[in-house]
Amino acid sequence: MELFHPLTVSLTKYLFFTGKGGVGKTSIACATAVSLADNGKRVLLISTDPASNLQDVFSMKLTNKGTPIHDIPNLVVANLDPIQAAAEYRESVIAPYRGKLPESVIANMEEQLSGSCTVEIAAFNEFSSFITDGKAQQEYDYIIFDTAPTGHTLRMLQLPSAWSNFISESTHGASCLGQLSGLESKKAIYKRAVETLANRNLTTLILVTRPETAPFKEAERASGELSALGVHNQILVVNGVLTEHSDALSSSLYEKQQTALTAMPESLQALSLYMVPLRAYNVTGLSNVRALLNTDHVTMHTETLNAAGIPSLNDVIDELAADGKRVIFTMGKGGVGKTTVAAAVALGLAKRGKRVHLTTTDPAAHLKFVLDETSGVSMSHIDEAEELKKYQSEVLFKARASGMGDEDISYVEEDLRSPCTQEIAVFRAFAEVVDKANDQVVVIDTAPTGHTLLLLESTQSYNHEIERTKGEIPESVMRLLPRLKSNETEVVIVTLPEATPFYEALRLEDDLKRAGIAARWWVINQSLYGANTTNPILAAKAANEVEWLNRIDVHAHGQFALIAWSSDEIKGDRLLTL
Repeated sequence: MELFHPLTVSLTKYLFFTGKGGVGKTSIACATAVSLADNGKRVLLISTDPASNLQDVFSMKLTNKGTPIHDIPNLVVANLDPIQAAAEYRESVIAPYRGKLPESVIANMEEQLSGSCTVEIAAFNEFSSFITDGKAQQEYDYIIFDTAPTGHTLRMLQLPSAWSNFISESTHGASCLGQLSGLESKKAIYKRAVETLANRNLTTLILVTRPETAPFKEAERASGELSALGVHNQILVVNGVLTEHSDALSSSLYEKQQTALTAMPESLQALSLYMVPLRAYNVTGLSNVRALLNTDHVTMHTETLNAAGIPSLNDVIDELAADGKRVIFTMGKGGVGKTTVAAAVALGLAKRGKRVHLTTTDPAAHLKFVLDETSGVSMSHIDEAEELKKYQSEVLFKARASGMGDEDISYVEEDLRSPCTQEIAVFRAFAEVVDKANDQVVVIDTAPTGHTLLLLESTQSYNHEIERTKGEIPESVMRLLPRLKSNETEVVIVTLPEATPFYEALRLEDDLKRAGIAARWWVINQSLYGANTTNPILAAKAANEVEWLNRIDVHAHGQFALIAWSSDEIKGDRLLTL
């Protein structure tokens, strides 16, 4: 793979960066914008990422109107807040119904419009005005978007029924996307925005990933979804590739990355491929932004660790055992290692004399590799795809039986592809496991978001539309919802010592708090700070983690544990040493 540099790559006017949280898309989008502006191009950089750290990158306050960067005359940066935009959109949709519909209905509508899909719709609403703005097109040589819309959102916006009375008449079920008719006036703008996205002469989609299996799978999924919608002009940038190794830890990381690169999905290998080397510094400040695509400089962070000592995962397990917790979730974004942490918690509790059942959405074969049948932990595997398919079939059967038309059925089918739908389907399967295990500690490696829990809860108060849109709520789910708010339940948040995973974990925690569920412990996984390395780049990255360790220490009031990055496979009794 050749190095990614915007001056040597053929680029279109509109550039959309997309990828899993934490892969570095904001950093590369900023570096691309700065590089083009430094070379005389007029550039507008727009972020719609809720976890955006653009203000840290440019060391200045930014607004949604566009702020000129003084040290880069050709660059203007707009930092859109999709959370705020979603709140304003939500209120604009619900306001006409206040005082006219029962409070239970209003509460359900509010929760429908509090999910991630609504945030994305609001973000699309924000940047569609930029992509269709003739004045901006004339004023700038390049318009760069940090975060692209998902295929689900684009498909939803293109459904005729999304703009029909069906939506305004059917806002009370457990729907993820909720009502779109509040944006009816923007329909023509959205159509032009989608057309621009699919125009290969105008738009390039830059998929950013890391040389790891999970981010590659996510990039493959996003690429396929967007290709199916006609967005074919795609390139792949693999960020954080270790190019030199000098000790055991760096050699192991190098081998793992090379193995992942060799096994990269064929559909990604067919794209134009570029790489950005692993850098030793955090991408903040103009000097580091300018350096990212050009050269490395090892900068050792000087912040010192505030905590006198950091608990281990075993300390967390001791407390869980002593407190008599019955239902334990490990929660975090994909790729942070929550399955490994769940397995370690389950095995640790079993060694402390507890009867433990571990249930996971990870393939059963993988679990059996991590834990053998003599571990004292009973295990079950929930197939996410199978549960989703079963749930979708149930909902569509009820929808068709109600006499719904083809256009409206298409809307329901697309809504059933939403993230919330998958959470609801999987959560129902989890609830059945927990319901059967009253005499055991149940450890679950994937937690539903607070939004999903509140959606299910509010639907109990207004159950009519649920029969049409999402099927009835099983008794096991209804029993589990109150249980999750009791002292029996513990949520362990798993994250990485980096900016984006930290901010994403904060949002997950806030979501749970809305549902009345407390998360006490944080577990920081894959920490280089906790590993011994003499490799200059990795040692500098380890020092840079201290800022995030200190932030988590303050936020969690010292209730956090650290798991060091390991070159070994973490399985069996090795789980007991974390």
